[in-house]
Amino acid sequence: MTEVSHAQTHPAAQKIWLASYPPTVPAELPPLAHRSIAQLFEDSCARFADRTAFSSMGKGITFRELEEATRQVGAWLQSLGLERGDRVAVMMPNVLQNPVVVYAILRAGLVVVNVNPLYTPRELEYQLNDSGARALFVLENFAHTVQQVVHKTQVKHLVVTSMGDMLGLKGHIVNLIVRRVKKLVPAWSMPAALSFKRVMAAGAGLSLKPADTNLDDIAFLQYTGGTTGVSKGAILTNRNLLSNKEQMAWWLESAFLKKQRPEIITFLCALPLYHIFALTVNSLMGVALGAHNVLIANPRDLPALVKEMEKHKIHMFPGLNTLFNALMNNAEFQKLDHSALLMAFGGGMAVQRPVAERWHKMTGCPITEGYGLSETSPVATANRIDVQEFSGMIGLPVSSTEVTIRDEDDTVLVFGEVGEICIRGPQVMAGYWKRPDETAKVMTADGYFRSGDMGYMDERGYIKIVDRKKDMILVSGFNVYPNEVEEVAVMHPGVVECAAIGIPDEHSGEAVKLFVVKKDPALTEAALKAHCAEYLTNYKRPRFIEFRNDLPKTPVGKILRRELRPK
Repeated sequence: MTEVSHAQTHPAAQKIWLASYPPTVPAELPPLAHRSIAQLFEDSCARFADRTAFSSMGKGITFRELEEATRQVGAWLQSLGLERGDRVAVMMPNVLQNPVVVYAILRAGLVVVNVNPLYTPRELEYQLNDSGARALFVLENFAHTVQQVVHKTQVKHLVVTSMGDMLGLKGHIVNLIVRRVKKLVPAWSMPAALSFKRVMAAGAGLSLKPADTNLDDIAFLQYTGGTTGVSKGAILTNRNLLSNKEQMAWWLESAFLKKQRPEIITFLCALPLYHIFALTVNSLMGVALGAHNVLIANPRDLPALVKEMEKHKIHMFPGLNTLFNALMNNAEFQKLDHSALLMAFGGGMAVQRPVAERWHKMTGCPITEGYGLSETSPVATANRIDVQEFSGMIGLPVSSTEVTIRDEDDTVLVFGEVGEICIRGPQVMAGYWKRPDETAKVMTADGYFRSGDMGYMDERGYIKIVDRKKDMILVSGFNVYPNEVEEVAVMHPGVVECAAIGIPDEHSGEAVKLFVVKKDPALTEAALKAHCAEYLTNYKRPRFIEFRNDLPKTPVGKILRRELRPK
């Protein structure tokens, strides 16, 4: 049971973080200006009609063209007899069709279910059935996966698109290369499937009826990565997403305290739009600001990514530690002019100090670390953008957001004590889809979301993550946080990246094992252990080191420690 009296007298209850806010950021959000994402989208399309909204592989689409394309797809969806609140799945990477389909679904009064295109048939079947999706849009590269399971789901309407569908004449060449040269489209056959172009043509002859969507209607079912068990759909309402967009927009204003605001802001969208980070920070905020989002379909193709960066003055770069690290090891990236970069925003996983410091030195722009989850739409905390030093903290709670640190008994802890980070604010999900039991596990009696992350708050209101609750290693009764071990190891110049896990040990219960990708082929286990011994007390030091060519990662680039654990 929550100790309310303790929470009320605790300094965090006074929102002490507000004293550390940038001068441009309000303590509380003003009332939202739009009743739905669809209304915001339509207003932006009218206001910024002639600006480029998204571009992919050199082809741009203006806000006016985006409005027209979404109206056609939305009208087609309504013509199927789908009812308000029905779910429509989107299974594609960062191609122009992605924002077209997502905003069309919302304009039609339906709910978006983002699907990772790299899902296995088993994972896809589970998510389609759990969400009850009635329609699915998929890039042809992944249609073979859909073919294996679609008959076992409630999906009645299937649309298949190709990489080049919205690239004009260039699209024919792109499709030829993708299908014939690179052979990236495995054979598939679904006679009932419609082509995206046919859907656009059908929708052109139909009228889109205004959807009477309000702030508390569901906009997205955003499935968590399943790292804490069975994948669950976080119910994100229009209010959740619009609130988080506003929270980020106010935070962004502080970037212009020291640097001039560009007339048109350009975002690099290297993170996948099916991930909540890019969905809110790139797509939704980009649309609201009339910004240009440069879509990167495959961020793992670093040479192609760097070539795309060469063509644009990138102002905003939301990314992950692994992506920042990989880019800095690319010789062509090192030659780029980074003078336009206003903000590099790190999320999704901990940003390591050596990576942040090297990035700042190389680009002249610090990495601003923030923190969030699918369940918080996603941003809950962020560091000040106008501060140049990397703090290693995840920052301050954003506007209208409260954070407390709690122990297992739900008692609010004092400053500096490590406990579970708990979040309350308008961006916190409405619950897990069809999982009241799971929702009850993560929501406190006074309305805070239990994040599952361990951390502490200092006297200024800044928060530091020490690790995932479940990733903690217990060595002879002492807690070891993998992030700390990894951050020390990556300080060694011979290490590219690493991951620490606990493995069973008959003497200490668990021992630390470190998996390492070398930068220097001459690096030895003994040398790395000696380096760790300099910075870590004995029980935290890796007892075992295994060198690997690469580490398992999610499509977003987050290292999967669970894949490294002994089965």
